[in-house]
Amino acid sequence: MINKFKNKLDNNNITFGPFIGIPSVSTAELMGWMGFDFVIIDCEHGPMDFETVENMIRASELSGITPIIRIGLNEQQHIQRYLDSGAKGVMIPLINTRNEAKSVVDSVKYPPIGKRGVFGNRGSKFGLIPTAEQIKLSNKEIFVSVQIETKQSVKNQDEIIKTEGIDAIFLGPGDLSVSLGVPGEMMHNKVIETMNPIVENALKNGKHVGTLGLDLDQAKYWHNKGVNWLVASSQRFLISGTKNYIDNVKKPLI
Repeated sequence: MINKFKNKLDNNNITFGPFIGIPSVSTAELMGWMGFDFVIIDCEHGPMDFETVENMIRASELSGITPIIRIGLNEQQHIQRYLDSGAKGVMIPLINTRNEAKSVVDSVKYPPIGKRGVFGNRGSKFGLIPTAEQIKLSNKEIFVSVQIETKQSVKNQDEIIKTEGIDAIFLGPGDLSVSLGVPGEMMHNKVIETMNPIVENALKNGKHVGTLGLDLDQAKYWHNKGVNWLVASSQRFLISGTKNYIDNVKKPLI
């Protein structure tokens, strides 16, 4: 159960992948065939039911891409169900305190590190992997990330970043732009000036950092700051490709 995406980050390599907010098994599979490193199946905003997510995880594995789940509820029973289905990482949004960050770690990690319950699930090949081996592998390979995206979390960044067991901090420029009074302006000076010190703080403390890289300018800016986890959007791919076809094929012919 080697986590290829986590391994790339641990070796200081840049990684790319999209959020998927549409309940589509084929989209998850296609993103792997296209050459991305990971997909983030967005269960915070997307309308996916649990069975669909499990099949999106299967499809991701088929095309060699690492499935990460963004989970809106920071609750152990909720988080471990996705891990039991084979997710290789979690992203938990709106983390504002150390206690909330520690709760994520407790939900993801088996004892003695955390509090996750043991069961013969899909993630352990339905119990074919011996329990002791499954615990060791999972605690090492599952990618644990939390989002800093509110004024409160910015204020509490030190205690969140220093939480043991957190692999990465994901900075949400969309929600930060709203909280800073410049909604949607993700490269506004207010947003950049807020994010830059957090990036430095996280990297200094040995954490990986992720954020959006929706175009070359945004991706290049943050990569130059040390961000190696760059996230795009499958919906934007669909919109961009469709608009290109409408503008360059449909419109000239009508």
